[in-house]
Amino acid sequence: MRVKTRLFGEIEISDEKVINLIHGLIGFPDMKRYTLIFDEEKKNKGNIMWLQSLDETDFAMPVMLPNVVKPDYNPALNEDSLEQLGDLNPENTYVLVTVRVPKNPKEASINLKAPIIINTDTNVGDQIIIDGNEPVRYLIHDAIHGKDGE
Repeated sequence: MRVKTRLFGEIEISDEKVINLIHGLIGFPDMKRYTLIFDEEKKNKGNIMWLQSLDETDFAMPVMLPNVVKPDYNPALNEDSLEQLGDLNPENTYVLVTVRVPKNPKEASINLKAPIIINTDTNVGDQIIIDGNEPVRYLIHDAIHGKDGE
């Protein structure tokens, strides 16, 4: 399918690249179909990617792999929440976190409290609020420079 986006212009998205978020993103429950846009050469190096909505093509959310900023990130996920995603294992589980980028880049943060979990076998995912003390705003700058990002 061809999609005209605000940030990336008109792009071609194959059906197997469509991610269906069961409940949408927090605050955007009506947008459930997305695709991930990233620089293929930097895919697993921790750069910011874009979760582009296919339901509202003006909307794209910056996301990234959490372990780049917080290597020990291993959220305790509720089994009931994951059940709807099908059989998950380390090979088919892809975890993303949303990125907040304010005017001051030193205040950029990731949301460790509500990761996006995607079953890459089915491309079905969900943004799940986890129990525990993970912060909603974990400062990227501080974490990268050796400080605790909380």
